[in-house]
Amino acid sequence: MKSKESATKLKTINPATEEILNEYEIISKEQVDDTVKKAKNAFFEWKKDIDKRAEFLYAFAKELRKNKEKLAKTATQEMGKAIKEARSEVEKCAWTIEYYADHGKIFATGEVVNTDARKSIITFEPLGVIASIMPWNFPYWQGLRFAAPSLMIGNTIVLKPASATMQCGIEIEKTFSKAGVPQGIFQTAVGDSSIAETLIDSNGISAVTFTGSVPVGAKVAQRATSQIKKTVLELGGSDPFIVCDDADIEKASTGAVKGRFINCGQSCIASKRFIVVKNIADEFTEKFVQKTEKLKVDDPLLDDTDLGPLVNAKAVENIEGVVKRSIKEGAELITGGERVKNRGYFYRPTILRNVLPDMEVAQEEVFGPVAPIIMANDEKEAIRIANDSKFGLGASIWTRNLEKAERFSAMVESGIVTVNSMVVSDPRVPFGGIKNSGFGRELSRYGMLEFVNIKSVRFYDQLTYDHHVE
Repeated sequence: MKSKESATKLKTINPATEEILNEYEIISKEQVDDTVKKAKNAFFEWKKDIDKRAEFLYAFAKELRKNKEKLAKTATQEMGKAIKEARSEVEKCAWTIEYYADHGKIFATGEVVNTDARKSIITFEPLGVIASIMPWNFPYWQGLRFAAPSLMIGNTIVLKPASATMQCGIEIEKTFSKAGVPQGIFQTAVGDSSIAETLIDSNGISAVTFTGSVPVGAKVAQRATSQIKKTVLELGGSDPFIVCDDADIEKASTGAVKGRFINCGQSCIASKRFIVVKNIADEFTEKFVQKTEKLKVDDPLLDDTDLGPLVNAKAVENIEGVVKRSIKEGAELITGGERVKNRGYFYRPTILRNVLPDMEVAQEEVFGPVAPIIMANDEKEAIRIANDSKFGLGASIWTRNLEKAERFSAMVESGIVTVNSMVVSDPRVPFGGIKNSGFGRELSRYGMLEFVNIKSVRFYDQLTYDHHVE
């Protein structure tokens, strides 16, 4: 049983210092319902004018950039992200908001189709209030990459941020307010997982989007779909990083460092399985280790820090456990594998080799700075190993042969494939996965159309009886 205090309050902790940052009152069920009702009332006016919505989004992007330093520092203090990465996250949010303000009207334009009617059109209309349940690892980006297209099409949003990054969620709502966006359009609900359940159950919620773990995502989907509410799930991955025998090893090893250790390895699209063809495995491994050992693990508020701490004590304990079990299973530790500093949740970037495809570190999503190297006999086996996963979010392929890259990209089972670069999200292309990585898409026009009513309208001159039954 929760204590009376823990049932009504939550605390955030700085993972670099282990000091308490803030304490928040958890809102009641009645407050959740009031928040949703406010969003529903705001929706009816918000959905009317797409040009006005674009103006508000431009103003919001400007406000994000204006407050970039403060927003970045808040994220760094709450979840440990290196400050240079936090600044980039805020900047990317502003770019994405502007992208939808620029292109949203075109994306939302209806389509004319030829039928037996005088005129037939397909329109895209907003659904209403969308519940957004988001994680802590990219507290601004993951909330706003969904919000940008959803707001532009005319929906309103209630965000339930992760408990660890509650202030980041609050700052998003404040920034919308500073930009002059009408009240009720974007609201942040302060609470724990029980608030997420209440939010999903609220009668005014039309659809739900969730980013997080597979077990929690399954519960969210079950709860939402049992009430016939549209759901989009982004549930992470175990992305393969495939190094072919003709890869540029210098570029591939640099990409491996960036792809694995961004955000201290706490990214759903981080490279997580390094599948290397055996005849170039030693050269790749040597360069990968050399470049990894140059990374600076330190206070995340310092401009030259590459890796800050993991998000909390449990996260660093999980990583320690994965590494120890991998070594016991036969993997070889070649760098890292230990905590750093006496205070905070710091862990040195770690590389393991002689990893087999069926080991835990190669099958589960390892959310931290650990890179397992799996050796494949040839490229055909590398693709087979890459697909031997319950996840299917992203994948990267490294080869000088673009014809080969096209062939392999068609063979890899994932929602995103990147050739000769790390996997990154981009508002111009769809983002999402298959298998246990979830369903639905964010970003691009496809992300916008996830939360619309695709309405078919046909006009006839007079009553017409069609011989078709349906």
